[in-house]
Amino acid sequence: MDTRTQLVEQLHTIRDYVRWGMSQFERAGVFYGHGTDNAFDEALALVLHCLHLQHDSVALVLDARLVQTEREQVLSALETRFQKRLPLPYITGEANFAGLPFYVDKRVLIPRSPIAELIEAEFEPWLAGGSPRRVLDLCTGSGCIGIACALYLDEVEVVLSDISEEALTVAERNIERHGVEKCVRAVQSDLFAALQGERFDLIVSNPPYVDAHDMSELPAEYRHEPRMALAAGEDGLDLVRLMLCEAVDHLEPEGLLIVEVGNSWTALEQAYPQLPFTWLEFERGGHGIFLLTREQLVEHAIAF
Repeated sequence: MDTRTQLVEQLHTIRDYVRWGMSQFERAGVFYGHGTDNAFDEALALVLHCLHLQHDSVALVLDARLVQTEREQVLSALETRFQKRLPLPYITGEANFAGLPFYVDKRVLIPRSPIAELIEAEFEPWLAGGSPRRVLDLCTGSGCIGIACALYLDEVEVVLSDISEEALTVAERNIERHGVEKCVRAVQSDLFAALQGERFDLIVSNPPYVDAHDMSELPAEYRHEPRMALAAGEDGLDLVRLMLCEAVDHLEPEGLLIVEVGNSWTALEQAYPQLPFTWLEFERGGHGIFLLTREQLVEHAIAF
């Protein structure tokens, strides 16, 4: 009898598989950061997904025994996680962002941006004057930022833009999933190239911003994500430099630019010491997200 068959025969309950998964995750040194931050939550989320159960049912079903087909399916999912180091959302096909579920696969970055907190707060106090009329989610990937904006903000028109046709296929699926076809559209564009003449009250972006050093040290889980959604040159600013230069032509007079640059924030400040970046703070953690007004971009245009 092989080891796998023995496991299927010896592990019976949800509790058994969660405990076994935790042990294997710790032994394999898996990296968390795509929805959970510890072995228990990771294993539990994966087991519940396989069994089509919600987290609020855990107390009732933790000691429930699984039938053999369920045991085999759960075991396969857990093995995929620690043997292939595949991130949890790529196994389940789903990630949560701003309290909303989004379909994801290996064509897009897994949503995890602190920008979700801004959206949930409807960008207050930065948009305290009222909801924006038009929003651009630049480098949209799965579409999570723009679609969440459409669902949290009143009467807003949202454009999702990305250079990747594959990513936009995923974004279109999420547009349909959330029923926002009337106010959200997807456009294939290399930054602003296909958006000539369009202006927005708010441009939000989580672009590629990982520098060469950080790319070389990424955990195995992150290497399953599209490289083009992560890597941005030696200092991580290849796309951000272009955004700063071109955004002014696509912002309304009172418009705002909000961009995530992560660990590349120090390189950005060194590159543009004269720019008055507002670095946003988050109650749930996160860093490296700046805000600039169109007026500030105009005033310091010579820097670009």
